[in-house]
Amino acid sequence: MPLLGLLPRRAWAALLSQLLRPPCASCTGAVRCQSQVAEAVLTSQLKAHQEKPNFIIKIPKGTRDLSPQHMVVREKILDLVISCFKRHGAKGMDTPAFELKETLTEKYGEDSGLMYDLKDQGGELLSLRYDLTVPFARYLAMNKVKKMKRYHVGKVWRRESPSIVQGRYREFCQCDFDIAGQFDPMIPDAECLKIMCEILSGLQLGDFLIKMAWKDVRHEMVAKKGLAPEVADRIGDYVQCHGGVSLVEQMFQDPRLSQNKQALEGLEDLKLLFEYLTLFGIAEKISFDLSLARGLDYYTGVIYEAVLLQTPTQAGEEPLNVGSVAAGGRYDGLVGMFDPKGHKVPCVGLSIGVERIFYIVEQRMKTKGEKVRTTETQVFVATPQKNFLQERLKLITELWDAGIKAEMLYKNNPKLLTQLHYCESTGIPLVVIIGEQELKEGIIKIRSVASREEVAIKRENLVAEIQKRLSES
Repeated sequence: MPLLGLLPRRAWAALLSQLLRPPCASCTGAVRCQSQVAEAVLTSQLKAHQEKPNFIIKIPKGTRDLSPQHMVVREKILDLVISCFKRHGAKGMDTPAFELKETLTEKYGEDSGLMYDLKDQGGELLSLRYDLTVPFARYLAMNKVKKMKRYHVGKVWRRESPSIVQGRYREFCQCDFDIAGQFDPMIPDAECLKIMCEILSGLQLGDFLIKMAWKDVRHEMVAKKGLAPEVADRIGDYVQCHGGVSLVEQMFQDPRLSQNKQALEGLEDLKLLFEYLTLFGIAEKISFDLSLARGLDYYTGVIYEAVLLQTPTQAGEEPLNVGSVAAGGRYDGLVGMFDPKGHKVPCVGLSIGVERIFYIVEQRMKTKGEKVRTTETQVFVATPQKNFLQERLKLITELWDAGIKAEMLYKNNPKLLTQLHYCESTGIPLVVIIGEQELKEGIIKIRSVASREEVAIKRENLVAEIQKRLSES
């Protein structure tokens, strides 16, 4: 019996005890009447329900449900981000939500303890992905890809203390853009910074600054360029002033730096980067910062993060302290960690902190009392009379087949006022009305919800007229 399969395990005892009762007078032998079986099932279900009087329906800590209103805001932000990635020639890709645990371990330093491990499944130890970068590096090594420009939007999981107030969750969305491959110095790095600026400017979150960590610049100069630590520290004296292209120019004027070959090579790289950033029109948005610390172990070169600059709050607004809203950097050695021969594929990329951006946008909309339309319906099919369901179905099919977004009420005989109120409350701009008179004369009435004006047109011209109105709106 299919119904029995729906019972929880604990309900079976109660069910069996009911079924083992003597049969009623109308039953013969061990056969039970349907009413007795139904009674037994209902009784067992009620008992099972009563066993959980303290059960509270809630979601796990560090997660959230997204209402239709939230999804509208979220999709608009993601559309802007993804369109920017595509504008720069990136290809989309995806990876599994979980990886082999050994793939992810020893890639995040102290943060490795924040990974979500899964139970042993068929002999494999698995973990939910912690970010999108390590899976991308694994993909490059596994498929022997040497060059790729890709974007990836997906959920990741981190077992850290959530702070919902600041837009931090245990389950959250990441939007990554990465350039893998051997290219001339600083060109991919500059483009990543340009993309970051384009997205943050497009989102209109306010003024922002992208900080570059001096600690990692110094490490690269000493480890890769062979620069003496004391000379690197001399450059660090300048960096404490905070600055960008003008700061690099000042360092070139210092004879203790310009006469040192290794220092000059390092400065040339910085100068080259800022030349590209100037051509991209974003040099003034970039600044060195001694306080910026590297978070993940796989970064090997310059890292950067974007922060919103604090602006005076308007009346009714609360100051938003969300930290960085984007970050990135170079990780030239990560792919080699997966390659049996240690072959490296240089990579540089960025990640947009969409959860924090969502939080900022939602808070500002809440403060301003902005309403969000949760559907994109363009036309509503209505009737003022009874027994016109078939005509409405014909009409809405014609609109759907023409690619027009249309709705109708799921009632045989809805009241016209109810239909019009629905359009006003949901923001549907146009209503097409059909009734006995319209059907007899071969016309359709089109009503503007905003102005409440109605015009009659020939039925065969309906689609063309609606498409014209929508293109003009």
